Amino acid sequence: MTEGALAGFTVAVTAERRRSEMTALLERRGARVVSAPAITIVPLIDDDALRASTEACIGLEPHIVVATTGFGFRGWLEAAEGWGLGDTLRASLNNAKIIARGPKPCGAIRAAGLSEDWAAKTEGSEEVLERLLHDGVTGRRIVVQEHGEPQVEFVEALRSAGAAVVEVPVYRWALPPDTAPIRRLTEQVAAGQIDAVTFTSAPAVKAFLQMAGETGADVVTAFQNGTLAAVVGPVTAAPLVALDVPVVMPERYRLGALIKTVTDELPLRALRLQVAGTTLEVRGHAVLIDGVTHGLAPAAMAILVSLARRPGAVVSKEQLAAALPRGNDGHAVDVAVARLRAALGSGKHIETVIKRGYRLRVDEAA
Repeated sequence: MTEGALAGFTVAVTAERRRSEMTALLERRGARVVSAPAITIVPLIDDDALRASTEACIGLEPHIVVATTGFGFRGWLEAAEGWGLGDTLRASLNNAKIIARGPKPCGAIRAAGLSEDWAAKTEGSEEVLERLLHDGVTGRRIVVQEHGEPQVEFVEALRSAGAAVVEVPVYRWALPPDTAPIRRLTEQVAAGQIDAVTFTSAPAVKAFLQMAGETGADVVTAFQNGTLAAVVGPVTAAPLVALDVPVVMPERYRLGALIKTVTDELPLRALRLQVAGTTLEVRGHAVLIDGVTHGLAPAAMAILVSLARRPGAVVSKEQLAAALPRGNDGHAVDVAVARLRAALGSGKHIETVIKRGYRLRVDEAA
C-alpha cells in the first residue's frame, strides 16, 4: 500500500508536461507538493523553419530518420498534416530506416502507422550515435528530429563521418513566462524546506541550476547533504552527476516508476525512534507517532529534529535556540517546546531537565 507513504514529506515537481498527473500521484501518497515548472515547451508548428525542414526531408528521400521524442515526432506529423504534407511525409519516413531514442518515440512511430528498425535502450543520444557510427553513415542521408534544442555535437559527429544531415526543429525549450516559482523553489531547497525534487528532463535540470545561480541559492550543497534529487533516467541525471550530486532513478525510465522510486526512498531517510512507548518517525514537516501524522510548525519541527538527532541526550536551550528558523532566546525555545508538546498530543515524549534543557524520553533497548 502506498497511500500515505509520503505523509510529512514535501516534494517538488519541476515538470511542465504531466505535472498535474505527477502532483496527483504524489498527493495521493500523502506528500505536500510544490509545483514549479523549470521550463516550458514552445511548439514550432507554424514555424517557417519546421516547414522548410519537412520539405527538405521529403525531397532528401532519407536513408535514416532519428526520432528523439514521442511528443516531437507526433507534433511533426501533425504540423505536416496541417500543411497537406502528411501522407507525403509518412511515405518518405516509411521508405527510411527509423531509429528511435527509446520507447516513447516508438509509441509515436507506431501510432503513425510506421515501425522503428531499432530503439536505444538507454534513451540516450550517445547510444544512438554509437550505433549509427558503428553501422557506418558515409554517404547516408539522415534526418534528425530535434528534442528542444539543437543537437550540435550529435549532428556534427554524423557530418564528420560523411553523412548528409537535415535537422527538424519541432519545439524549443524555454524558461517559463513567470520564473518566480522556480526561483522560489531554489531558495526553499537551499533552506532545507524541500525533501525531494523530481526532474524529468535534462533541460529542466539545467534551468533549475541556472535559476539557483541567479538567486544565489546553494542547491548543490543541499542535495549533497540529504535533499533527494530524483531523476527519470541517466540523460536527465547528467547535469547533476557532473556536479557530484547524488541522484536516484528508477530502473524503468518512466514517470510512474519515478514516483515509485520517491515513494520507496524518502521514508528510508526518516528518523525513527522508540520514545515514551511509541514509535516516533521524524519527517520533513511532520512527525508520525505510531503511524499517525502530526503536522508541525517550522519552529516546533526544528526543536524536534534537534532532539531526535541526539536521542536521549540533554540538549541545551542555547543549542535549541540556534536551531530555530530565526534564532532567538531561551523563552522562544520554551514556547516552541510547549507548542511541540501540544502538537504531539502529549507531554510524555519530551522531558524538561531543570536548568539544563530538554531531551526525548527514548525507550531503553530490551
